[in-house]
Amino acid sequence: QVRLVESGGGLVQAGASLRLSCLTSGPIFSNYAMGWFRQAPGKGREFVAGLPASGPSTFYADSVKGRFTIFRDNAKITVYLHMNSLKPDDTATYYCAVRPFATPTTRPGDYNYWGQGTQVTVSS
Repeated sequence: QVRLVESGGGLVQAGASLRLSCLTSGPIFSNYAMGWFRQAPGKGREFVAGLPASGPSTFYADSVKGRFTIFRDNAKITVYLHMNSLKPDDTATYYCAVRPFATPTTRPGDYNYWGQGTQVTVSS
């Protein structure tokens, strides 16, 4: 059974950093692309960052490029989203997701499995 468990959200001030974690199932981790998405109240779910099944490539939304970093820890079967220089506009529920192909996309509908989400709130 596929299982994704996010953690690491919280309430921080603008300019602070947070690191989100997504613990995955082993078979998923090594074979499929991973993505981080976020959804603010009243808005649609938007792509934040993506990681292919293998290789060093990473993909980011323009709004987070240069501030956020997605990476994996193979030993811990965990994907992370490290967020620096947080802004109030980054406030949202953050989700990790699995796409059963090798490369990530920016479309939520391309992802089959989702975690429960973790809340990030950035105060000004």
